[in-house]
Amino acid sequence: MKILQPPGWPRPRGYANGVAARGTTVYVSGMIGWDSQGQFHTDDFAGQTRQALQNIVAVLAEAGARPEHIVRMTWYVLDKREYVAAWPDIGRAYRDIIGAHYPAMTAVQVAGLIEDRARVEIEVTAVVPGPYSAGE
Repeated sequence: MKILQPPGWPRPRGYANGVAARGTTVYVSGMIGWDSQGQFHTDDFAGQTRQALQNIVAVLAEAGARPEHIVRMTWYVLDKREYVAAWPDIGRAYRDIIGAHYPAMTAVQVAGLIEDRARVEIEVTAVVPGPYSAGE
């Protein structure tokens, strides 16, 4: 994987401007803050983000992928002010689960999510180097 940083551009904080990668592409649907049984344990934005990230890692593992294989994340948030206010806690959750890996990211405020209790939904694209082997 190669981080794409044009000369003279300021380094982004917490994400990459672009990523180039070669391997097996894994697409993870939007994950929300409920557990594997479809139960929410909190309405807290950072708490739901932590669970959504854990869900992403679980799905990635099914393809033999790890968090460092993520090349792109799209975050859908209900309230950008709530998202910004939760940054410190989101950052801790992100580092705990994803680590010090910052792929290309986009965050978008949306009018609503399909699950009424969901505060955030995160979708991911990952590229696993080498041949695909999980479950073949």
